[in-house]
Order: sequence, then C-alpha cells, then structure tokens
Amino acid sequence: MSWDIVIGIETHVQLTTQTKIFSGASTSFGMPANENACLVSLAYPGTLPVLNKEAVKKAIKFGLAVNADIAEHSVFARKNYFYPDLPKGYQISQFELPVLNNGFLTIGDNKKIRILRAHLEEDAGKSVHGILNNQTGIDLNRAGTPLLEIVTEPDMNSAQEAIAYAKKLHNLVQWIGVCDGNMQEGSFRCDVNVSVKPSGYEKLGTRREIKNLNSFRNMEQAINFEVNWQIEQLEDGNEIVQSTVLFNPDTGETRAMRSKEEANDYRYFPDPDLLPLKITQEDMDDIRSTLGELPEVSIKRLVKDFKLNDADASILTSNKQTYDFFQSLISEGLDPKITANWIVGNLFAKLNDNELSINDSPINKDQFVLLIRRIMDKTISNNAAKKIFELLWDNPKVDVDQSIESLGLKQVSDSSAILPLVQEVIANNQVMVEQFKSGKDKAFNALVGQVMKLSKGKANPGQVSEILKDELNKL
Repeated sequence: MSWDIVIGIETHVQLTTQTKIFSGASTSFGMPANENACLVSLAYPGTLPVLNKEAVKKAIKFGLAVNADIAEHSVFARKNYFYPDLPKGYQISQFELPVLNNGFLTIGDNKKIRILRAHLEEDAGKSVHGILNNQTGIDLNRAGTPLLEIVTEPDMNSAQEAIAYAKKLHNLVQWIGVCDGNMQEGSFRCDVNVSVKPSGYEKLGTRREIKNLNSFRNMEQAINFEVNWQIEQLEDGNEIVQSTVLFNPDTGETRAMRSKEEANDYRYFPDPDLLPLKITQEDMDDIRSTLGELPEVSIKRLVKDFKLNDADASILTSNKQTYDFFQSLISEGLDPKITANWIVGNLFAKLNDNELSINDSPINKDQFVLLIRRIMDKTISNNAAKKIFELLWDNPKVDVDQSIESLGLKQVSDSSAILPLVQEVIANNQVMVEQFKSGKDKAFNALVGQVMKLSKGKANPGQVSEILKDELNKL
C-alpha cells in the first residue's frame, strides 16, 4: 500500500522586545536563574498584566509580510493547565480571536503553505534537572517572554517540504527584525504534526505532535522516523493514538510523552484582566512603512539589476546578514557578479566548514573589498586571490597589497613580457598548433595553459588568449 504524508507546523517565535509581554521584566538571555523573574512572572496576588505594545507591532509586521488578515479586534484568553514552571496555573494566550489569520508562504516551485493563524502569548518558565541534588529547579527567566505562535494548515507532504517552509519562515522573521532566530537559545521552536493516510483517501489520519524541535536537522530526522513508525504501525494492523511525542537526537527516535490535549481540555476563557486588542488601519499603515523589501522581492531585483542567477540570488538572500554584507560591498563599487561568486563560493565554503555565520567571519569588509578590487583591476588572478584569501582567514591582520608583493603574485599584464612566452610555446608545441589550425578548440586552451605554466601563473589569462590568437593567425 502507498501512503500520503500530511504535515502541519506550529512555530513559537520569540519576539525581539526588550521586556516581557505583560510586564517590564527583561527578556535578556543567559542571566542567572530567576534574575528576570518579576512579581508578575511569579504570579504574586494582586499583580496585573499590562500588554507590551512592541510585541503587538512585531506581530502586525509579520502579518503584513505573509499577507495575513490582521484582526481589528482580538482577545486574550486564559489557557488553563498546570506545569511547575507556570506559576499562575494558566497561560495568557489567544484562542477564538487571534491577532492574525489566513496568511501564506511559498516554497519550492511556488507551492503555497497556508498559515491558518498566528496568536500572541507568553512563554512558560523552565524546569532544570541535574543541578540541585535529587531535586528539580525552576527557572522563571523565560516566563512571560513574548511569543508569536504561527500555525499552518496541513499543507506539507514530506520532510523536505517541512524543512523548506521552516527555513523560509526562519529567514523571514529575522529579515523583518521580529525574531533573532537563535534556535539554540529557544527563540525559534517548531512543533510538527505528522500523520499518514492511504494514498487517495480524503480523510486525514490521526496525527502525533513532535514537540520542541530546535534544529532543522533534528526536524528532518524526527519527521522521517515518525512517518516510518506510523506506516509500520498501520500496516501491522495497529491504531495510531493522538499524542504528543518527543524526539531523542541521540537515538533518532520519537517516543510518546502524553496523550494529546484538545482545546476543551484547556478550558479557555477571555482573560478578565486584559482589554480586547484593537488595531486600526493607521497602525497597520505605520508599520507597513517600516517593512522594507522582503526576500522574494530582493531575489528578483538581484537577478534583474545585477544579472545574477537565481541560485546565487537565493543564497545571498538566505539571511539578512548575508544580504546586507553583499549590499555593503556593492556600495563600494565592486562588480556584483565577482562579489557574488566570492561570497557564495569561497567565503561560504569556509564559513560552513567552520560552522560560522557571516557575522563571525575573521575577514572584515575592508579586506574583502580590497581583495576583490585587486581581481577587478587584474593585479592578481583568481587563483592568486584564493591564496590571499586563505592568508586573511588564518591571520586577519595580513595586508593584502604587501602579501601580493611579498609572495610574487602580481599578475603580468605587459604584452611585451607575454609575447616572448607565447612565441616560445608555439615553437615548442607544433603538434598542438597543427591541431588548432585543423579546428580543434581544445588545442587552443592547451596552448594557453602552456603559456600560463611558463609564466608560473603570473600572466594575465585574458591577454595571453588575445596575443596567442594573434600569433596563431599569422601562421
């Protein structure tokens, strides 16, 4: 039997506000346990929530970026459940009337992934194991941190599509400045709903929710394991029970944590301490003016204005840092294609090998600009530039021009110096010359290679080709 895979994703995006969503406590990461736990976070009697306006603005900004319907009227609700790291015994969230509905992102060959809703809520704290002797500690630094929970329709049909959506969402929320995207710190976490059904059936299968996936690699492994597990269970005649599961990256397996709750289990009701949220058209217009160019528009512009190919344009817009770095280089008058090739090729290869972001590159902008200038003005060849690049990576204080001189990498562009080399190669390679005269283009390239070898790689390849062609035409 063949099976259809059905996937929906709920993503918790931590909004980049300085303070929590319902209090003035700091959201700074890495503080000592409970340093950011104010009286509101601790649920002291008599404390009242006050909505953070910046969190609302960032939610609206995201909604505009994904073409969502932004609710003029939305309501905060109490979601009742008890965990030790949720002092109130309920979470302030949104249920029936969320701030955003009906957006979308596109992936791959323009496949639309529908966003059902996105709602504002507060994060819970964290249970800490293994520090206190035979006890669990509670760290409430995260309690009250502003989240935007983004919920898709079940529109993805493979782990690859789920990863493509998650990566595009991850890039977008960073690009527009509503989230720092730091998955290791929990700023971007995905819960993935997975089900399978016999191919062609309309009715969806029973889903299981994989909680708190904070890396794309883990997400792909978890989905693939879960899909195979569910198919095996169904083919063995077993039923799938709706449940919440955890992924163990050490074993590559998912395991059931608890049966899945439904909305009625949470006993939602409007929070009496918070007024309904009202958003005006003026609010939306003001925020729209700060949105700027979105990644898909930037890709089209790079292709149109700089004649880059789609693949390079996509990589250069894969995150805001890379795009801003490219733009800063172009603003210095550098050739866009040469610059794009060096970022996408040499720089990214080094960054990926060392698991670094572009902001962590040891080569600064000024050095990169000078290196590309020396390629553009034909002071050095591309191969020579790669040697300088390696030096810069290992020692950021290296002087580009001094290194070119000291290593003898300066390219020979003087035709009077190149001509004798060409003539010598022609005289010593009559077989190749005859092959060229008989119409074999490869022979010409081989002769160019011989001249470059004789010059020890210092001759300008373009001039070598021109002079060689002139000399051969005289024969």
